[in-house]
Amino acid sequence: MSVRVTEKTNFGAITDSIQRSKGRMEKLQSQTATLKKLNTPADNPVGTTKVLEVRTDKVNNDQFTTTARLAEAFLENSDHALADLVDITVRAKEIALSQASGPSSNDSSRLGVAEEVSQLYQQALAAANRKIGTRYLFGGYRTDNPPVDIEGSYRGDDGEMMVEVSKDVYLAMNIPGIEVFNTSPGDSKDGRALFGEGELASSPTGQLKGVQRENVQNVNVFSELLNLRTSLLTGDLEGIRGTLERFDQAHTRLVATRAKIGSRIQGLRSTVQTLERHNITNANVTSELEDADMAKVVTDLAKEETIFRSALASSQRLVQPTLLDFLK
Repeated sequence: MSVRVTEKTNFGAITDSIQRSKGRMEKLQSQTATLKKLNTPADNPVGTTKVLEVRTDKVNNDQFTTTARLAEAFLENSDHALADLVDITVRAKEIALSQASGPSSNDSSRLGVAEEVSQLYQQALAAANRKIGTRYLFGGYRTDNPPVDIEGSYRGDDGEMMVEVSKDVYLAMNIPGIEVFNTSPGDSKDGRALFGEGELASSPTGQLKGVQRENVQNVNVFSELLNLRTSLLTGDLEGIRGTLERFDQAHTRLVATRAKIGSRIQGLRSTVQTLERHNITNANVTSELEDADMAKVVTDLAKEETIFRSALASSQRLVQPTLLDFLK
């Protein structure tokens, strides 16, 4: 009687060993097929939570990177447009210098270069109304319509489009045209048209929506080109000489704006590099938690197969056929 009990006990232990070995083999075979040691949350609940957090972080970083690259493209195109405006002001000043005195110019030469100034004005309008895709660069929030009309008047606003390039880090992806085309936006015709003379005058600090009144003579790029053209056509040498200093002021404003754009672009590139390094770190963490060590998996699988076969062989030896089995 005790022998039968012992045999039943041994058989039950062997059956349990077979089931456990079978479960471990299934898990190892799954790891071999997927190359992952985390296939279900039950494999490692803490590790699974960390992997999900890292994946979410990567998705966010990828979105930040896409936004940063879009902002960089917007700013780079703005910089190219400003570079064209800088070249235009430099050429306009060269023309003014060459025609500023009577001995070095005459009516015919002034009429000839007046046509060139007209072309410079058209080029300036094209640069000011440049766009990327369907969005105008210098219109502020008003990106659907050209910011500067044929008369050189600004039709945009002073809005700066802020974009999130990293968690809780925001950067303006545009420069409003009112700040680009005027040396003193608050004292400009564009500023009065945009905000109203009454609102600007009633501001006790001279500050309204980022536009500051400096009580100095404003210089507008388009107005100065038109003034130069008019002076050339009328032979007004004093008017031509008067544009020289104002072109210098406009040039200085444009160069300073380009420097501002350049610093933003550099910041964006640094942010993108930081995000990419963060993604690499996250990828390493994910690999440590999720990827299976295939050498170890294959070794463990071979060991489990050996255990499984040994358990099966032991169970076969315990279950011996009897005369009753043949009679059934």
